[in-house]
Amino acid sequence: MRFLFATTRRFAIPAAAAFLLAGCDPVVNIAGANFPSWLFCAICGGILTVAIRPIFVATRLEPYLWPLPIVYSSLAVLLGCIVWLIFFNRI
Repeated sequence: MRFLFATTRRFAIPAAAAFLLAGCDPVVNIAGANFPSWLFCAICGGILTVAIRPIFVATRLEPYLWPLPIVYSSLAVLLGCIVWLIFFNRI
């Protein structure tokens, strides 16, 4: 029972911090509407993944990517993170 409360507390603090800090992200203004940057990066990651798929098919690499939903989901997340690093990195 003691372990259960320690585990819950260990995950509750980062989860609460993530929800409280979620409003601190950069905002992108598109045609007068404000969108969070993560939404912009997620959409760009999906579009870039759709654009890269024909390259995998043309090079006959797609049959070797056997869990296709996992591969393309991971590729979309990776490309979304790369877009965020290129456009919103403040280092």
